[in-house]
Amino acid sequence: MSDTYQVKDAQRQLPKLLRKAEAGGIATIWRRDKPVAHVIGAARMAAIAETMEILANPAAMKAIRSAKAGRGRNFPAADLPG
Repeated sequence: MSDTYQVKDAQRQLPKLLRKAEAGGIATIWRRDKPVAHVIGAARMAAIAETMEILANPAAMKAIRSAKAGRGRNFPAADLPG
């Protein structure tokens, strides 16, 4: 759940909002009864971007759907690259 702030309050409390974001929280900033921005930490944003990349990859999505349907493939660890 995110905490909400009006723009002026967010400006005054920016250090607090940044600490909250670094700790994994979200702050939503409102102007005239509408949300205009979200303050989130860099780690959380990186996780969101990675998820979006996976969701945009047709091969990854096909593999996810197969796994959910019980048609996933298993490989011995020795056969994996790296």
